[in-house]
Amino acid sequence: MLPSVILTALIAYLLGSLPFAVIVSKCIGLADPRSFGSGNPGATNVLRTGNKKAAVYTLLGDMLKGVVAVLLAQYAVRHWGLSTGLPGVAALAAFLGHIFPCTLKFKGGKGVATALGVLLALNIWLGLLTAATWLIVFYASRYSSLSALTAAVLSPMYYFLGAGTLWPLNGVIALCLILICALLLWRHSANIRRLIQGTEPKVGQKKEL
Repeated sequence: MLPSVILTALIAYLLGSLPFAVIVSKCIGLADPRSFGSGNPGATNVLRTGNKKAAVYTLLGDMLKGVVAVLLAQYAVRHWGLSTGLPGVAALAAFLGHIFPCTLKFKGGKGVATALGVLLALNIWLGLLTAATWLIVFYASRYSSLSALTAAVLSPMYYFLGAGTLWPLNGVIALCLILICALLLWRHSANIRRLIQGTEPKVGQKKEL
């Protein structure tokens, strides 16, 4: 049991450590996203180059690595009879890989896209509900950070509310979702301060996911 958990976590972490913001920027010939703007290797900072295609590729890549990590764990559960909490471990490890990537000296992004990716893979309805929350808050406020924070806080609540009807309740997965939520809030601590102070820029005015 323990070896399978460690192996799952390692594979998911390495997948999460793939720095798509840097990879995409390099392939397209853009500046390293760590060298301008917020210095954050994420899709929103890549968007500051004005290259929307690069930002979309980065967003999709960051989501996809979360999806793949969880799907691999789900495959292992189905075919090898491993613990049903394993996808939760993979979700958390992939998220940690994004925010603390070994490929970028453990200085990664905020993890919003990767978090959405793991939620979609854990359960498509959970992921879509969280994504809808982000979109609704963003449409109403134009604050990307506020949208991410709201979706992060509500995603574990959605999981508990839907448990027993839309999906089975799994304690390991629930704990991992709570940890992801807490880490997202921590990674957005500067944004929270700016939101409270009224200095957080809106999208179009410029700032970050």
